[in-house]
Amino acid sequence: MLTMQDIKGHYNFTEGDAELLKALRPLAEANKERLTSIFYDFLLGIPETAALLRDDQLLRRQKEIHQEWFMGLFSGIYDNSYHHTLQRIGRSHVRTGLNAHFVNAAMNVVRRFLVELLQENIQAAEERRAYRNAVELIVDINLDIISASYQEEELQKVFLSHKIESKLIHLAERFTYGLNLILVIALAGVSLGVVGLFIWDICHVFVGDAEKGILGALGTLLIIWMMIELMDNEIKTLKGGKFNILVFIGVIIVALIREILISTLRHDDLKTQIFLAGTLLILGIVYYLVAKSQSESPH
Repeated sequence: MLTMQDIKGHYNFTEGDAELLKALRPLAEANKERLTSIFYDFLLGIPETAALLRDDQLLRRQKEIHQEWFMGLFSGIYDNSYHHTLQRIGRSHVRTGLNAHFVNAAMNVVRRFLVELLQENIQAAEERRAYRNAVELIVDINLDIISASYQEEELQKVFLSHKIESKLIHLAERFTYGLNLILVIALAGVSLGVVGLFIWDICHVFVGDAEKGILGALGTLLIIWMMIELMDNEIKTLKGGKFNILVFIGVIIVALIREILISTLRHDDLKTQIFLAGTLLILGIVYYLVAKSQSESPH
C-alpha cells in the first residue's frame, strides 16, 4: 500500500512545493467564501449532484467541510494523517453514491479557480509559474487519493470479503501507527535516563576515577546519538516515511563501539578484543553495502 511519502515522490512533490502552498494560505483564506459560492453553484446546477444536496442543513455542513478541505490544500503539512483524511473524503463520496465523473469535474472547478486566483494576484510570471506548479500538484494528489476509493469500491464487487479485509487492514495500519507513537514516547523516556547516566559518568571524572569516567561518558554519548537517530527515524515513519534499515545497523555499530570501550576499560583478554573488532569490521562492511544499494536504487 502506498504511503503519502510514496505518492509525493511519484508526483515529484517537494518540501519547496509545500512551502509555496503554505505561503498561499492567506490568499486562500481571503477567497474561500468566493470559491465555495462558485463550487456549489456548479454542483447545484447539475441535477445528479443537486439531488444529493436538497437538505439545507446538509448543504451548510457540506460547505463547511469543503472549506476545511480547501484550506487543507495550503496547510504545508502533507503526511499520513492528511492521506487518511483524503481517504475518508473519498469513502464518503462512494457511500453517498456520487459518480466519480462528478468528482473529477468538481476538482476541475477548483483547479480553474486557483489558476485564475494566481493570475489575478501574482504579477511576476516566474513566481506565478512556481505557485501554479505547486497548486496543480496538490490538486492532482488530492484527486488521485480520493479517486482510489472508487477503485476500492470496484474491488468490493469482485471480492466478497474485501470489506472485512479493508477494515482489518485499516485497523492494522492504525494499530501500527499507535505502536510507533508509543515507541517514540518510550524512546524519549529512555533518552532522559541516558542523559542521567551521562551526568553520572561525568561525576566519576571528579571523584578520582578519571579513566572510567571519560570512557563511560564517551560510551554514553554514543548511546545518546543512537537514541537521537532512532527517534528521528520513528518520527519520519509517523510522517509517512519509509523504514530505514541503515539506522538500525548504525545503532548496532554504536552499541558495539561502546562495548569495545568498556572491554578496554575491563582489560579483557586479546581473544575478546579481536572478536569485537572483527564483528565491528563485518558490520561496517554490511553498512557500506546497504548504503550503496540504497543510493543506487530509485526512490
